[in-house]
Amino acid sequence: MLRWSIAFLVIAIIAAVLGFGGIAGTAAGIAEILFYIFIVLFVVSLIFGRQSKG
Repeated sequence: MLRWSIAFLVIAIIAAVLGFGGIAGTAAGIAEILFYIFIVLFVVSLIFGRQSKG
């Protein structure tokens, strides 16, 4: 999921440089949402991973 977030961020940067503001904004929004989902899933996996080992 982090790879998808980085890919959309790169797409947003390229689109912004080329002058496609709408596409850049949409891609940046998708990248941000995917990044937050990644962070939540990462924290959940850390919490449940520690509980099963203890």
